[in-house]
Amino acid sequence: MSRTARRTPPDPPSGEAGAGITTGALARRLGVSPTTLRSWDRRYGLGPAVRPGGRHRRWTPYDVAVVEEMCRLTATGLPPAEAARLALRAPALPQPRGDGAPPAGEAARPAPPAPALAPAPAPAPAAPGLPRTEPSDEEARLACRGLVRAAVRLDAAAVQSGLAAAVRRYGLVGAWQEVMVPALRAAGRRWESSGDRYVEVEHLLSWHVSSVLRAEALAAAPPDAARDTAVLACVPDEQHSLPLEALNAAAVQASVATRMLGAAVPVEALVPAVRRTGPRALVLWSQSRSTSNVPLAQHLAAARWGLRGARTRPLVIAAGPGWPPEVAGTARPRTLPEALGLLLDACGGSSRSLPEDPRR
Repeated sequence: MSRTARRTPPDPPSGEAGAGITTGALARRLGVSPTTLRSWDRRYGLGPAVRPGGRHRRWTPYDVAVVEEMCRLTATGLPPAEAARLALRAPALPQPRGDGAPPAGEAARPAPPAPALAPAPAPAPAAPGLPRTEPSDEEARLACRGLVRAAVRLDAAAVQSGLAAAVRRYGLVGAWQEVMVPALRAAGRRWESSGDRYVEVEHLLSWHVSSVLRAEALAAAPPDAARDTAVLACVPDEQHSLPLEALNAAAVQASVATRMLGAAVPVEALVPAVRRTGPRALVLWSQSRSTSNVPLAQHLAAARWGLRGARTRPLVIAAGPGWPPEVAGTARPRTLPEALGLLLDACGGSSRSLPEDPRR
């Protein structure tokens, strides 16, 4: 790999040796390690333009702007070498004076949008749930890689903007399957392979994924209150609710009236809630075999609600990898589009909002 050309450092002015911030302070500000900054300096020439004598190098506002641009570009999924080349040539960054600061009176212009996740012009979808465009493997890989990099830096703004861009471009279901889930798995693998490190990365990414999913549900037109409803709940002891939140948001976008109960709903709360509401469909999510509760699912599938003579049973959907392949009396979808299709069949809604499952 060829090394990015280093900037020619300007002559340091007298009396300015103490200007700027240290490598450690900049690392804390950007959410990267000092080793990463030194590596970028050594490999790509992204170090301080001014190198005063003494033990500690100082990063001027111009130097900081360059590495901030580097972080922004890598958060889009660009390889570090390409991101460094663009950061050094970014027209938004004015050339430094002799003290490494931008020219007097010249304000930094906003950086151009990143190319990897910038949505291409596309016609409006026929219904809210339809994907804007089908992501290619390379696009999805870049988007996922950028999200994980931003999450590792704990760069909340970059994570949020990356998730929002993916939803705008691919639709909620496409963004969930092709970007969010792979990024969450990648963050989980980092945590598992490094002991207790990076748990904060997974928490940050999960929180922002949840925020985006809830925002999508809230932004959708409210379903007709007279429609048959669906109840969505995690089984007792199941804390992983993100897949259920994705299904809930997709269902609301498809005009299905839902009641979302969330994570780890106790039996003594779940059964009365379902009995009170009499839903047309009940989704029970289980992430792991240790949390699945087959007797509970079968009990709820056998129950009836409504007036005597007109009682109906709910469609119980045992969703998630924790359930056995077959649970008597329940439906077992394998993907988000399949689960969404079951809800549409049971509760009504806009069938146009159901995207094709790319894994079929």
